[in-house]
Amino acid sequence: MDVLIIGGGLGGLTAALDLRQRGYAVTLVERKRYPFHKVCGEYVSNEVQPYLRRLGVDPAALAPATISRFLVSSPAGRTLTSPLDLGGFGVSRYTLDYFLYQQASARGVEFLQQATVTDVTFDAAANQHHVTLADGRTLVARTVLGAYGKRTNLDRQLQRAFFQHRSPYLGVKYHLRLDFPRDLIALHNFADGYAGISAIEDDKHCFCYLTTRQNLKDHGTIPRMEAEVLARNPHVKKILREAEFLYPQPEVINEISFAPKSCVEDHVLMCGDAAGLITPLCGNGMAMAIHGAEIVARHLHEFLTSRITRAQLEAAYRREWQREFGQRLRIGRAVQGLFGRPVLSEAAVGGLRYFPGIVRGLMRQTHGPVF
Repeated sequence: MDVLIIGGGLGGLTAALDLRQRGYAVTLVERKRYPFHKVCGEYVSNEVQPYLRRLGVDPAALAPATISRFLVSSPAGRTLTSPLDLGGFGVSRYTLDYFLYQQASARGVEFLQQATVTDVTFDAAANQHHVTLADGRTLVARTVLGAYGKRTNLDRQLQRAFFQHRSPYLGVKYHLRLDFPRDLIALHNFADGYAGISAIEDDKHCFCYLTTRQNLKDHGTIPRMEAEVLARNPHVKKILREAEFLYPQPEVINEISFAPKSCVEDHVLMCGDAAGLITPLCGNGMAMAIHGAEIVARHLHEFLTSRITRAQLEAAYRREWQREFGQRLRIGRAVQGLFGRPVLSEAAVGGLRYFPGIVRGLMRQTHGPVF
């Protein structure tokens, strides 16, 4: 095959659609079976809209929410608001990923679902990869794209530097119904974390928050932590009190790392969260994954048509990935340092509310142009 993609999230699915549209034989390995939920803020910047339309997967077909305003609150409830220059749309990963999977499958992308990659090796003599699955099968591919998310055992196998250090963060997500503006994305700070809420399809909202394992350990259970920590923010208290929660248990993910990563590891090109994870406070990870897929597919096309060597492919991809996303990730890590701590959060929100131009400038720095 031409391309084997490990992971079927937004980066992997979008890259599969792009590469298949260019005529390549693409196989995608996904450890779950579609459709399924993922811990994610489920807001997408409109910067991705033209690209998705070029791929023939216009998200308008999913009736997403239209989002044009942003609000952030301090732990005590003080707020600042700002318009979103480009705006965005809200749609669940359950719906969007399933839609992209169906479109890719119909166009000839081969899917191996409920399959796990345990090893990837590069055969320099043959200039190709050998990919081993948990069931013992070995697949051979000219190129491999790693789009498997934030952290997996494959990172250990590839000896990635960030994997050697534990991350203190965990993420929790619910879908709910609530009387809440459908054009607004709100981020509410609390001690050692922050929560986001925004509309998605079918008159539902996504409520997702980031906090620390220590916060959970100190309070024993997620409901107790929500009642004793998150609810100190009056805006979150209102959500927890008034919302209709649409599934009994939240989706939870542990060991979320915002440490720098490399976008190329042992000749595997990384995409989406596997290449670098922006802090949820900056709210643009889904658009970054889609844009990363466009970049990697374009460079893979150059290699697969023998216009560049593998070394040139990897160097060119590194350069463009860093140029497009490196500054966004650095700013995201810096901004995160202002929030989740009550004193700093109060100061940041209290000060920034008088300087809307700075707020819009920060948001522009963590979003990209339409592509």
